[in-house]
Amino acid sequence: MNDVKGFGLAIAVVGGAGLVAVLSNRLSQRLRVPAPAIFLLAAAAASDVVPALGRVPVVTVQRVVTVALVVLLFDGGMHIGWRRFRSAAGPVAWVGVVGTFATTAGVAALAHLLFGFGWLPALLLGTALAPTDPAVVFSVLGRREISGRTGTLVEGESGVNDPVGIAAMASLLAAGTASGWHAVGSGLGEFALEMVVGAAAGLLGGYGMALFMRRVPLPSGALYPLSTLAAAGVIYGTATLAHGSGFLAVFIAGILVGDLRAPYKAEIERFHSSVASLAEIVAFAMLGLTVSLHRLASGDAWLIGLGLALLLTLIVRPAVVGLLLLPVRLRSGERLFVMWSGLKGAVPVLLGTYILTADVAGATRMYDVVVIVVTFSVVVQGSLVPYIARRTGVPMRTVEPEPWALSVRFRHEPAGMRRYLVVAGAPADGCTLADLALGEDAWISFISRDGALVPVGRDTVLQSGDEVVVLADPTAQPDPEPLFTSPAQASTPQPSTDDPANDRSTPSAAGP
Repeated sequence: MNDVKGFGLAIAVVGGAGLVAVLSNRLSQRLRVPAPAIFLLAAAAASDVVPALGRVPVVTVQRVVTVALVVLLFDGGMHIGWRRFRSAAGPVAWVGVVGTFATTAGVAALAHLLFGFGWLPALLLGTALAPTDPAVVFSVLGRREISGRTGTLVEGESGVNDPVGIAAMASLLAAGTASGWHAVGSGLGEFALEMVVGAAAGLLGGYGMALFMRRVPLPSGALYPLSTLAAAGVIYGTATLAHGSGFLAVFIAGILVGDLRAPYKAEIERFHSSVASLAEIVAFAMLGLTVSLHRLASGDAWLIGLGLALLLTLIVRPAVVGLLLLPVRLRSGERLFVMWSGLKGAVPVLLGTYILTADVAGATRMYDVVVIVVTFSVVVQGSLVPYIARRTGVPMRTVEPEPWALSVRFRHEPAGMRRYLVVAGAPADGCTLADLALGEDAWISFISRDGALVPVGRDTVLQSGDEVVVLADPTAQPDPEPLFTSPAQASTPQPSTDDPANDRSTPSAAGP
C-alpha cells in the first residue's frame, strides 16, 4: 500500500505542476513575459532547490525534448499549411537555410575574436545559437495573428532552420574527429544527405498521410487525431533511420496536410494544438532541469552570454536577414520586424545539450552561455515583439477565444459548403445580402461577427472581418469566392468546408 500511496503522491505532484504550468500562461500575459521563459527558469530553480531533479540524465532530456519537437514542428507545419507556405516558400527556404549558416559564421567569429573561444567551440556555439524556435515563436504570438507574408516568413523560418541547425550540429560533431578539408567535406556531405532524405521523407509521408486521412475510415472520431500523431512519429522515425532529418520530414508533412479537407479535420487540429502546448511545457521544463542557476551566477558565462545575445540581436541577425531579404518584396517595416523576430528557445538549448554530451573541452561553460542567450532572447526579444510590430506598422490582431461552437455533422463530405472571411474592400464589404451577386445556386447560411452570430436576412449588411458560410452548387459558375476576397489579399488561405463555427482556421470537411 505504501507504494500505491507514493505513486499517488507522485501523480498528484506532477498533475499539480502541470496545472500550475497551464495557469502560468495567465501570469505570462500579466507580466508580458513569454511562458517558455517561466517554464525554463522555474524548472532551473526547482533543480537547485531539489538537487535530485537536476540529476536527470542529459540523454533522457534530449529524448523527451526530441519527442516534444516532433509534435511542435508537425503542429507548426499544419498551422502554416501549404497555401500560406507557398506564398513565401522561396524566402522561407532562403532565410531558413542560408541564414542559419550565415548566423553560425557571424556568432562563431564574434565568440572567437571577442571572447577567446577556439574555432571549434566557437563554431559549436554559433551552430547552437543560429536556429530560431517554433515553440517560442508560437508562444509569443499566442492569440496574435500576423497577416500577409510577414507572419508566414517568421513562422516558416522557425520551422525550417530548426532541422537545418540540428543537422548542422550533428554533422559538425560527427566531423570533429576528422581534420582539415576532410572534416569540412564530411560535414557538408552528411548535412546534404540529411536535408535531401528528410525532405523526401516529408513529401512522401505527407502524401501518404493525406491518403490515409481521406480514404481510411476509422470506427470512432476520437481515433483520427491519434492516427495523425502516430503517423508523425512514423515519419520522423523512418526519416531518421534513412539518415535524413526527421524534424524536417515532420514539418513538411504537417505543411502538406495543413489545408487538407478530411474527416474530423477540426478535431485533429485542436488535438495537435493541445498536444503541442503540452510539448512546449514539457520541453522547457526538462531543459530547465539541466540548468544550474548557482553555476550561472558564479561563473563568467552570464557575462559572455549577455554580450553574445546583444551582438546577435542587434548586429548579426539584422545584418544577415536584412541582406537575405533584399530581393524579397517587403515593406521596410516588415523587414525590420522579421529582422527582430529571430527568437531562440528549446532548439538552441537542445543543441547545447549535444555539446554537453560530446567530448568537447569547456562544454559546461558553452552550455551556460547558450542558456543565457536563450533567456535573453525569450524575455527581452519575445516581450518586445508586439511593440516592434506596432512601431514597424506590421498588422497584428488579437484573436479572441471562442469557447462556444455551433456544429453540424454530415455523413458524407459537404462539397458545396464554403467558409469565407470578408476582406476590406471586397465587393461583399458594405453590401446587403439582397444586393450581393451570389446567383441562384448559392446562399449565405451563417454570419459570424466579433464572435457572435448575426441574423441572416435580405437587409443584413456584411462588414470586413465577417465570417460567412456559403452553401453553393460546387459546379455552379461563377465561383463566389471573389465576392469576399479582394485582389490585394490573394495570399489569404482559400476556404474549405467544415463545421461552421468550430474555429477560425481554414476548415475541412466533417466526417462520419
